[in-house]
Order: sequence, then C-alpha cells, then structure tokens
Amino acid sequence: MPACEDPVDKRLMAPQLNLGMKCSEHAFKAILTSLPKPGGEEFGKFYSLPALNDPRIDRLPYSIRILLESAIRNCDNFQVTKDDVERIIDWENPSPKQVEIPFKPARVLLHDYTGVPAVVDLASMRDAMKNLGNDPNKINPLVPVDFVVDHSVQVNVTRSANTVQANMELEFQRNKERFAFIKWGSSVFQNMLVVPPGSGILHQVNLEYLGRVVFNKDGILFPDSVVGTDSHTTMIDGLGVAGWGVGGIEAEAAMLGQPMSMVLPGVVGFKLSGKLQDGVTATDLVLTVTQMLRKHGVVGKFGVAELSLADRATIANMSPEYGATMGFFPVDHVTLQYLKLTGRSDETVSMIEAFLRGNKMFVDFNEPQQERAYTSYLHLDLADVEPCVSGPKRPHDRVPLKKMKADWHACLDNKLGFKKEQNKVAKFTFQGLPAELKHGSVVIAAIASCTNTSNPSVMLGAGLVAKKACEFGLEVKPWVKTSLAPGSGVVTKYLLQSGLQKYLNQQGFNILGYGCTTCIGNSGELDESVASAISENGYSLNLFQIQLVACVTLWFTILIYVCTIDIVAADVLSGNRNFEGRVHPPTRANYLASPPLVVAYALAGTVDIDFEKEPVGTGKDGKSVHFRDIWPSDEEIAELAQSSMLPDMFKSAYVAIRKGNPIITTDHISPAGSIHRDSPAAKYLLQRGVDRRDFNSYGSRRGNDEVMAKGAFADIRIVNKILKGEVGPKTIHIPTGDKLNVYDAATRYKATGQDTIILAGEDYGSGSSRDWAAKGSMLLGVKAVIAKSFERIHRSNLVGMGIIPLCFKPGEDADFLGLTGHERYTIDLPSKIKEIRPGQDVTITTDTGKSFTCTAWFDTKVELEYFDHGGILPYVIRNLNKD
Repeated sequence: MPACEDPVDKRLMAPQLNLGMKCSEHAFKAILTSLPKPGGEEFGKFYSLPALNDPRIDRLPYSIRILLESAIRNCDNFQVTKDDVERIIDWENPSPKQVEIPFKPARVLLHDYTGVPAVVDLASMRDAMKNLGNDPNKINPLVPVDFVVDHSVQVNVTRSANTVQANMELEFQRNKERFAFIKWGSSVFQNMLVVPPGSGILHQVNLEYLGRVVFNKDGILFPDSVVGTDSHTTMIDGLGVAGWGVGGIEAEAAMLGQPMSMVLPGVVGFKLSGKLQDGVTATDLVLTVTQMLRKHGVVGKFGVAELSLADRATIANMSPEYGATMGFFPVDHVTLQYLKLTGRSDETVSMIEAFLRGNKMFVDFNEPQQERAYTSYLHLDLADVEPCVSGPKRPHDRVPLKKMKADWHACLDNKLGFKKEQNKVAKFTFQGLPAELKHGSVVIAAIASCTNTSNPSVMLGAGLVAKKACEFGLEVKPWVKTSLAPGSGVVTKYLLQSGLQKYLNQQGFNILGYGCTTCIGNSGELDESVASAISENGYSLNLFQIQLVACVTLWFTILIYVCTIDIVAADVLSGNRNFEGRVHPPTRANYLASPPLVVAYALAGTVDIDFEKEPVGTGKDGKSVHFRDIWPSDEEIAELAQSSMLPDMFKSAYVAIRKGNPIITTDHISPAGSIHRDSPAAKYLLQRGVDRRDFNSYGSRRGNDEVMAKGAFADIRIVNKILKGEVGPKTIHIPTGDKLNVYDAATRYKATGQDTIILAGEDYGSGSSRDWAAKGSMLLGVKAVIAKSFERIHRSNLVGMGIIPLCFKPGEDADFLGLTGHERYTIDLPSKIKEIRPGQDVTITTDTGKSFTCTAWFDTKVELEYFDHGGILPYVIRNLNKD
C-alpha cells in the first residue's frame, strides 16, 4: 500500500522541536521567558502563558493549560500549528463539531506486560528498516521512556517468613528469557530507563520517584506529562502531572516522536467539601466518587478536586472505572509537601513552585481564586460518604457496608446474579483438619498494590485491624489465601517502623513481593483441596438426570452444571478491577474494598455478614468480637502516620533502581492471568515441551504472538451469544455448525479467505490487556467490531490494528435488530480513505435482507491514516523509510 501524500504526513514526520528546532525559528519565541533563582542565575527558560496577554487563558482549567503550554512549546507550524494553539486557547467556545488537536507527551510509561510487546515491535521495526536499506538506529525512543517491570510476580508462596525471596526466585525462573530481552532493550534503545523487578508497581513508583512534575531539558522548563500503557497511569494526576492510559500501539507511536491526535476534551469541575466521618477511608471515598461520576457520564473529560495527596492519587487511579480520561489535581502546597516527603531535593521543589507560579499553573488557596470555566460542575459533601465495597462483578457497583449482607443474598438468586440455592455447604479437609465452604466464603483476601498502597492511612489502618484482632485472639482461617503486595518498598519500611507488620504476618498477610499480583490475575493457584471444594463437592445431579437432559439439548446440560455444582466463593481485594474470572477463575464473587476491610473480611471468612449486627468471630476469652472492636479510629491512624513516615525511607527505597536488580541478566478478549490447561495456548506450549508448571501467564508471554493469538477470547468466563448463554471460550463455525475454540474457528475462516466481525454490547473492551485484545483480534482475522459503545483506549487500539470500530445507533443493538451472528455482513465503507470522514454513517446489510446504519468511530484524520495503512506500525515504518 503506497504511503499517503496528504500534507498531514509531512507534519507528522517533522523533527521534534526539543530535538533540533532552534529558538530563533520558534513560532512563539517572543514569549520565551527567564526563570530566575532566588540567589541569582536562573533555573532555565519557559514559554510564558501570561506573556500572551490573553484573558481567555485565565479561565482555562489547569489541565487544559498543560495542553496549551505543550502546543506552544512544540509549535513549528508543521506538527503543531498556531491554529492548534488558538483552538486550545478558545477552549471555552468550541466549534459545533469536535475539535482535534495534536499533543506531545513529555514521556511514556510502560510495564512489562505491554512494554515487552512494545520492545518486540521496536526490535522488529529495526529489522524492517535494515531490510529496506535504511538505518535501524532511526527506530529509537525520541522521548524518555520509563519501563517498570512489575507485572510478573505471582502469589505462589504465602504465609511464611521468606515469601518475598521465594516468590522473586520463582518470578525470575519463569521470566528469565523475558527479563534478558528487556535488559537487551535497555542497552540498545536510548532514552529508556528500566526499573527492575521487585521495585514496586509502576503507578506508585511513578508517584514517588519517576514523576518530574516539571522537566528541565536543555535549559527549557515545561510541565511533566505522561501517557502510559496501563489505564491506571492516571494515578499520577494526583501529583499534578497530566497522565492517562493509552494502548501499547499508541504509546509506541509517541515513543517514536509521533504526536498524539486527540479531541479537545471537556472538563468537569468536581468540588469536595466537608469532612469524612470517623472510620470512613479513602477507598470508601473513591468507590463513592466512581459511582457518582459514572452516573454523571464523564467519558473523555478531566476532573478537578481539592484533597490530601494520598486521597487524590487514590481517586485519580480509578479514573478508568468512572469513565474519565484523567482525574486531575493541580499542584498546590500539599503537592509540594509530598514532593519533599518523598525525597525530592529542596532546589527541585523550589524550581517546580517557581515555574508553575510563573506560568499560572499553581493553585494557592491563600490567594483569591480566579473563576475558571468548566463543561459542567459536580459537588460531593464528604460527610455523605459511608463505608462501602464494590462488587461482585464490576468496580462501579458500589454496595454500602451496612447493606452488604442483603445485597449478597440478592446476588445469589436475582436474574443477573449467580442463581444459587442459598444454603449449600461443601465440606472438605484442609491440611488434615475439617473445613467447609458456603456461598460467600472468602478464599482469597489480597491487599493489592495498585490503588491503595500509595495511601499510608489505609495501609496503617489494615495493620491496626490485624493488631487488634491478634489482641482479641482472632485468626484468619488457614484456607484463606492471604497476601500483601505493596506498591513500593516504602510501604514495607513504614509498616516495620510502626511495628504493625508483625501483626499482619500473624494474620497471614506477609509481604510477598512488589508488583501487580491479584488484581491482574496473578493470584497463583488455590490449594487443591479448596479448588475442589468450590467446583466438585455437592453434586445435586445424578448420572440419569444428566443423560436425560442431554437427550433434550446440550445447552441445558451445561447450564444446569454451572448453576448447580459450584460454590460461589468470594475474594476481597484492595484493587480496582473485579470482573468475573479476572482475579481467579473459581472465585466468581469479587469485591473491591479498603485494605482494613480486606483484613476484616478475611477474619470473618465470608462476605455473607452484617458487620453492624453479627460478630466477626469469637475471641480467646470465648466472647464475641465485633467489627467496631477491631476498627481503628482516625486519630490512631494519624498518629502512626506522623511518627512512621520519613523522607529517608523514600530515598533509600529507590537507590536500587539505578543499580538494577542483582538477579537480572482486555481480560476476556485477551486474558492476562493463568493459561488454562485445555486451551489452544496450553496445547501449543505442551507440543513444544513446556511443562504445565512453566506455562506462566498470558501477560508474561505477550512477546509471543503464537501464544497470544491462541489466547484471544480464551477467558473461561466469556459468554458468547452464538452459544445461547453457554459460558466458555467457544463459538460455532457457521458453515459447518461445529462447536470449536474461538481460535480454531478463526483459523478455519482464515484458511478459506473469510473475514470476520464481532457483534458486541456496551463498553466493549473494558478491562485490561486492551492492546493485545486488539492485536489478538487482528491476528484472528477480525476486520470490524460493531458495538453499542466502546471503552476509550480499546477503540483506539482497534483502529491502530486496522480494525473498524462501528457503533449501533442509540437505542439499537444486535437484539433490537434481530441479529444472531449467523448472517454474512457487508459494510459499505468507501474504498478511498479520503472519502471517509470521522464519525460518518455507514450502511451495513446482511444476506438475510436486513439493513441498518452504524457510526464509524474514527475520531481524527490521523486515525484514518492508520486504518488506511492497515495499522499504526506499518504507517510509522513507511513514513520513516520515506523520510
């Protein structure tokens, strides 16, 4: 396919301003201003927004000012034009249609699940450039890349003194080849910092160490901004750094100097007032905010609020769950205090404050506030927030703690719930002792690293719950798989300093490692006796009944099997994702909760409990111990936080990053967790002599396209309507009627030259693994996805893989139109790319005579270019080679 000759291509291939453009050539050179140091000399120079003398800038939200500064600094009238700058300044008065602007992030953040495929792609592009007779060194990150290896640790060893060492040794055994490849990439590609395994999860490392807040590059000062390959990159917004998640494919383009084309967003002004009640945690706040903002509908908008920094980071982390691009908190005195606490130097903090004040990007609440414009406004009184959890299947399904028991019973038998008999009991033997499970029994209790461990108040609160429980003589049942995976080594230091870690250890919450574990599906195996009790005990069907039903239809056999046999076991975790089957396939009920509540539910051993009325357990004196007896006060937590956290902890925790580790040389569509023993990916690995114990996970094998193609749509809890409700990674091969694994059916279609499409419902692509979900779909031969709505990042990833995202018209879907998936579809999309417009209507017809109209969801002309070239990587290679 020939490279497009549109002028946009020439803009995209122009050199970056900071990599070669002289100030004398700059479109806004007149506003380049010196920033003096207090004692003389200067910190550097910056492009001054006040020097533009435009009153519209004073009303811009702070997040939009960051976009404006970037456009001004990068304005060369090629990649970024003066018209782009004017569109941002005039943000309050947008045109009737969507306004498209280019944006260049200051840096890119990767983790190993998405980072390894990115480095694989870069390595492949080096080979492609060499084969084209060009210089492979052109394939090199042009912006700083922070690569945090944090997604490979699994919860294999728990409840022992050497959990960290044992799990890390297993991590390195399983990932030796991957880690060696990452090490190679860090030496070959310039501008890439690799944070080694065992350092912490990327979001907390970003918050505590990597986040610059203000860059000083070659004497030019500018705000830090970052796009990351994890949707929860938004956690950095709590530090006043504009950051959000993109697909791995978009991140690669940004790494290669391609500007991101984005629609100028709206901004929701979100005001919090009042004070949290005693006993209400930051997690309760964020779950309340998530539900509130999701109901309001903030997709594509930024949020603003005033809170402590730890609480800001917690709320910002969950932006994807409430549908926002970012949850942005501008820099103020609280931010500066946090920067000093986390070990940033006094001179650095002084420079950050001086620059942001000088460029009207700093909030000082001691001064009169200029009224700013927002797309809409929301207000929440903190006094209205109450303790809560979220679940059992989605992060925005908030349940007040006082209603948890009633909600649980409703979930067991309502139409969209688990449809279970209420009083089922599975008896089993655990380590020689009698045990039993019921619906709601907790089998996994995990204090996970992503959302909450950056927040000392909830971590210290968890330690205090464990301490009080130990004093009363309460113990977590031995079959509950407990784990604690801090987001960084700093958490370990202050838990030890406070004396609380020993009590957490006594309750089974030994620190197991540092990285993304249970929340991403790296929860490890359940004990075999527990797994068997969940799925094998308590059969209520006999052989005759199964044979009789099978004579009627296979579907009813499977439906009865699913509904009658399994115990609905629960896990409780302090993460941000709880889609069914994500944490662990046998645990169908998944609840997000604060770390202290995770400990409390582990002690109770069930989610089927009313903490206000029923005891958590029986103490050593034979008396009932209630929730209120073990729950810490705010004063207790605050006192410990004040005495246990020191700046030196942060400095010492991150010394090892530069030295390196001494050992190193979307969930259903593309699972990140364990590789099921009966899956096509498992068969592929077994055929190549890989033992089952060495399968590792889908996420860790994302550099292997064979495994990941076979893993597409391989989640065991996926529901395909073609199979009329059957749960599992199967489909029907329409021409033959054969029931096959999705991969095997796709292989048959490809062998006969038949393209395929996906019919989907709402929020298609929600969850993790969005880039590989798009890559996997492309490798299976999918050409289009028709859905009621799309998750923002996955839609972009589909375009980046050359797949057409199509939206049903409002009020319509496959059921409304009578589509079954057995039809053949013709999509009437113009063959010439210049005839396609972003958001245009497209007519689709079927061989059964149906015709309907969808919207082609291409946001920008640049996305159409990517689609025209069959994806973003072919586009970049062709342009680099042409250049």
